[in-house]
Amino acid sequence: MVSFCERNDIPFELCGKIVVATEESEIARLYALYDRGLANGLKGLKLLKREQIADYEPHAAGIEAMHVPQEGIVDYVAVTQALVLSIQKKGSRVLFGAKVIKLHRSKTWKVITTNGEFDADFIINCAGLHCDRVSKLAGAHPSAQIVPFRGEYFKLKSDREYLVRNLIYPVPDPSFPFLGVHFTRGIHGGIEAGPNAVLALAREGYKKTQIVPRDVFEIVSYSGFWKFLKKHRSMCLQETARSFNKNLFCRALQRLVPEITLADLDTGGAGVRAQALSPSGDLLQDFCFVRQEGALHVLNAPSPAATASLAIADEIIDRSEDVFRDSGALAMSHTG
Repeated sequence: MVSFCERNDIPFELCGKIVVATEESEIARLYALYDRGLANGLKGLKLLKREQIADYEPHAAGIEAMHVPQEGIVDYVAVTQALVLSIQKKGSRVLFGAKVIKLHRSKTWKVITTNGEFDADFIINCAGLHCDRVSKLAGAHPSAQIVPFRGEYFKLKSDREYLVRNLIYPVPDPSFPFLGVHFTRGIHGGIEAGPNAVLALAREGYKKTQIVPRDVFEIVSYSGFWKFLKKHRSMCLQETARSFNKNLFCRALQRLVPEITLADLDTGGAGVRAQALSPSGDLLQDFCFVRQEGALHVLNAPSPAATASLAIADEIIDRSEDVFRDSGALAMSHTG
């Protein structure tokens, strides 16, 4: 992504981040995260004692932390615009508003959408919030179902942005499926605080008031959802309470930056996470690919899938080539 941004004059900055342990119980997980980072080839990782945290984030609170210098921020709108331009220069098109209505395969695929019909030898399904539905249209049988979770943000008021220099994250807890609220500086300024993680009542439910009956029915009729709720009832209640109570949201932020007050927070935006949920009630934490003759379905792409998109694309291409090659060999054996 760094090379792509440099080639296309896209604003980015390797500003670094700190991961902060605020309780003794988080220290072991912080060290494990450090070891994993080293194993994955991250450079410059540094463990910080309490007094060293202020060197990176003077207003952050913690008993220990880890500095990750290779973490960065980017203008992702500019990234997507550059990707579209690159695709167009190669003679291809990007079509918007093209909901897939039907998929039919004989020797090739016929893709019927609200923006026209298309023929394809091979399809790659990266439909995000609707990827499981698209895979079913293709005749695949995904074991997991997408359950949408809305992440809501606040923004720090401009006169309080000095409280956060770059990125401040909590230590992730593997017993919970979501990271927890954190602070992120935008490439063009501003500090986002959040997100929480609440069940959305629409696959594209970016607001609390958005409800789609079909989407709600799919959620409540899925056994995996009730098993998930049973496992994480307390967390779900806490996240929902924070969604409706600004004071509770603020308290969660104060664990990382104690000087934050209610008066510092303005309402921000929201996103919807396309989270794959297994029939056993577990949220898939890793990538999930489903192979099919003539198709590859990407049914889960965990955060940070956007900024890691080019690396993920390489993996998708490699897997697609394997499927395409296997499909070709299978076709040859049928005819031979």
